[in-house]
Amino acid sequence: MKSKKSSSVGTLYLKIYNLVQVFGWCYIFYKFLQNDFSSTTGPDLWQSVKWPVIIFQHAALLEVVHAALGLVKSNPALTGFQVLSRVAVVSAVLLATPDNYAASSPGLPLALLAWSITEIIRYLYYFTNLIKFVPYFLTWLRYTLFIVLYPIGVTGELLCTYAATQYAKAYPQAFNYMFPNSWNFIYYYMLIGIMLIYIPVFPMLYLHMISQRRKILGGSTHKKAQ
Repeated sequence: MKSKKSSSVGTLYLKIYNLVQVFGWCYIFYKFLQNDFSSTTGPDLWQSVKWPVIIFQHAALLEVVHAALGLVKSNPALTGFQVLSRVAVVSAVLLATPDNYAASSPGLPLALLAWSITEIIRYLYYFTNLIKFVPYFLTWLRYTLFIVLYPIGVTGELLCTYAATQYAKAYPQAFNYMFPNSWNFIYYYMLIGIMLIYIPVFPMLYLHMISQRRKILGGSTHKKAQ
């Protein structure tokens, strides 16, 4: 009896979590579409979505906890790689450099476009799984659009990170608040390390999704997400 009650509480929590994320990323996508792309408005775009992105991207860290606790049937390591790469771009790249660097990179709109569409579909898919009603078109979108959106998102993340390395190289003294003066170079190499991690991790995540696509769309469309 207690186990059933705990299970129902966990399911309710996941429904609320996923639905809140859907609304959060819909708002971010709405703000993204409001941007004037006819002019150089990178910093303006970032300022318009800054706090929603900080909140909802960092909230995704809970998914690692969900996987570790067994609330969802996901691999904690894969989930961690996927979530931490985006959190690193937000915290260690966009927030750590002035708006005329990473936030002005052409990578920002690419990343925001890919993140918002991907997350709206992903969280909506998870929510509909929890209420046991998953429309086929949503399943198809979940396991098809990533083919284009993942490379777009990764390109955007790498461009933003590269822009941050240019700032770190030009103004190492700007990171005195993070490291002692003689250790300021660490930030630059930390960014290089972040970019290098994409080499083994991106193919692994991409191939995992390809495998999931074959499993889900190649068989029953009503299977639960892994």
